Amino acid sequence: MGTPEFALPALKALMESLNQVVGVVTQPDRPKGRGRKLIPSPIKVLAEKAGIDVLQPEKARSPDFLSQVRDLAPDLLIAAAYGQILPQELLDIPRIISINVHGSLLPKYRGAAPIQWAIIQGEAETGITIMKMDAGLDTGPMLLQKALSIGPKETFGELYERMAGLGASLLVQALDELQKGTLKPKPQPE
Repeated sequence: MGTPEFALPALKALMESLNQVVGVVTQPDRPKGRGRKLIPSPIKVLAEKAGIDVLQPEKARSPDFLSQVRDLAPDLLIAAAYGQILPQELLDIPRIISINVHGSLLPKYRGAAPIQWAIIQGEAETGITIMKMDAGLDTGPMLLQKALSIGPKETFGELYERMAGLGASLLVQALDELQKGTLKPKPQPE
């Protein structure tokens, strides 16, 4: 599950791994530009090129969407910058776990725009947290976390790109550890 370019490296890494991607969920196409032409998300474009089924619900809690996800029978649900709070009913569908790739060192900067907030607050470092999703807003147990320094003249675009790449590699590491049985969730500090 993802929508913006931040999620692209994670989807590419999943497609290149031994894991089978049974479906991709992204936000509906949105009108953009002067002509208000419907533009698909980067995730939709990549998934369709790869022949992966794409779901685009208006709301992640709609009964039709939940039924479609159940029909896919996923082992895992992986989210990276999806753009909606996901209901517990959806998070409970995967056989194994629902995971989120979050762009901060949780518990700092839960919610939307964590990379922007790290820059606005003048942080010297930020990072990626791979977490088990729960019904709260980025409150689930942490699975892996890795820090990344923010360069003194680094732009948002540069940091965003580095964070997306780190998110993808940390996600693959988390899935490897999950398969080995060595992934240990730990509660977030308050």
